Amino acid sequence: MSGLAGLLAHHVEPGIYRWHGHFPANDVRHTVEHAGWRFAVLDGWHHTTKAEFLEEVGQALDFPDYYGQNFDALADDLGDVTAGDSEGWIVLWDGWGPLAREDHRAFSVALSVLGGRVNADKGGRFAVLLRGDGPDVPGVPSLD
Repeated sequence: MSGLAGLLAHHVEPGIYRWHGHFPANDVRHTVEHAGWRFAVLDGWHHTTKAEFLEEVGQALDFPDYYGQNFDALADDLGDVTAGDSEGWIVLWDGWGPLAREDHRAFSVALSVLGGRVNADKGGRFAVLLRGDGPDVPGVPSLD
């Protein structure tokens, strides 16, 4: 987990990264939480549409019941996702490729909204790991 270890140890800035670690999500969760970070996993293999992504991210990050499941609501509710007393948040988007291939526009907007939270001045550190195969995403470096 060397790339992830660098992120957890603050040697790598939080951001959106491609990550090819083949570890079970529960093992990643254990590693991330043991390092003092909060963890959420998005199942993109079984939630492949825009609507399913929006529902999945709301559940994974425990958004309130009134979450509107659209990109404006996602941006608003991500602003309330704070690190608290942790080191920050790691979101593992496992299987992002299906949405990226099937609905490039929705995927692009999702990345933009998640990137807004990554770059926010408040709420603490926030990083997104795109795991699995998918199309080339310009500007998204590899964490490997």
